Amino acid sequence: MCGRFQLSVKGKHISERYSVEVFDDIYNPNYNCAPSQNLPIITNINPTKLSYFKWGLIPFWAKDPKVGFRNINARAETILEKPSFRHSFNKRRCIIPANGFYEWRQDSDKTPYRIFLKTENVFSMAGIWDTWKDAENKEFNTFSILTTVATEKIKIIHNRMPVILRPDIEKEWLSDLPGDKLQAYIKSYDAKKLEFYPVSKRINSPKHNDPDLIIPESVQQSKLF
Repeated sequence: MCGRFQLSVKGKHISERYSVEVFDDIYNPNYNCAPSQNLPIITNINPTKLSYFKWGLIPFWAKDPKVGFRNINARAETILEKPSFRHSFNKRRCIIPANGFYEWRQDSDKTPYRIFLKTENVFSMAGIWDTWKDAENKEFNTFSILTTVATEKIKIIHNRMPVILRPDIEKEWLSDLPGDKLQAYIKSYDAKKLEFYPVSKRINSPKHNDPDLIIPESVQQSKLF
């Protein structure tokens, strides 16, 4: 799964990377992006502006908004089979900019790791979004991050990882193409470009949000293999 990520670059870097409008009075670097937070994304209906949606997708037809807590991720392999995600995958796709994400090693220590692309400062995670209205017709915009089977390199930490889009297919992801035409793109990213290192368990709490969160921690390499 993907339960935390990092977007800590300056707003101008996002603007240059995606050719989008970024308002510096709204955008703030975030070292610990967590579910239920309003976070910057780029949607297919507004691809030239950075929008802020809540992480945890609530389908437009949902009766209970609490479903969003279960929908922070959408499995790419079954996305067209799930009622919660199928409509959004076909009609409401988005890009979630990041310069790192975190996974917890599946062992007794549950050591958190920062995973990033050594070739790119900012990369795109594939996402879907939706708009839900409450009884008073107030709108809530939410999103979910697509996940896929982890690469062999990442599997030593976790068996899932977010879908990372290649830069050359980002425009297609935000296009009007139906979801089934894009399934070939939602697979594991080139493992050679992924790097990782352990970080402090302070990342476990969303209350912590500072540059110290991405400082490498010392962990015996023998524990990984």
